[in-house]
Amino acid sequence: MVKSSLSTSLHIMTLLAMFPEEWISSKTMAESIHINPVLVRQELRKLKEAELIQSKEGKNGGVKLIKNASKILLADVFKAIKKDHHVFEIRSETPDKTCKVGKKINTKLNSLYQEIDNAILLKLEETTLEAFKNSF
Repeated sequence: MVKSSLSTSLHIMTLLAMFPEEWISSKTMAESIHINPVLVRQELRKLKEAELIQSKEGKNGGVKLIKNASKILLADVFKAIKKDHHVFEIRSETPDKTCKVGKKINTKLNSLYQEIDNAILLKLEETTLEAFKNSF
């Protein structure tokens, strides 16, 4: 789900921005967030695919930001975890196509949810990861 994924990813990215020269392990991140390291690694995959982070294996391995936090927008993190999903989900069951509402509801919801996603994206484009980190 995008909602919890965004908060987890922003937590991860803020930790990385706080310690830009350190390789931070998924275990350390999981302890900070109070979640299972497997969930952290799921988010790390998305962030790596979006080329926001780099990773190093081994005893002294971990994760670092690829670029300076002042060059990363919170919107970049949102896009990395959102992909083609909406913040809100549409039910997986197919509505009754003979119903006046059922035959159009998913189209209407998709349009509404796209507007909501765009509004969130615009808000997140106002803040860099550096500025967010500095608010702590």
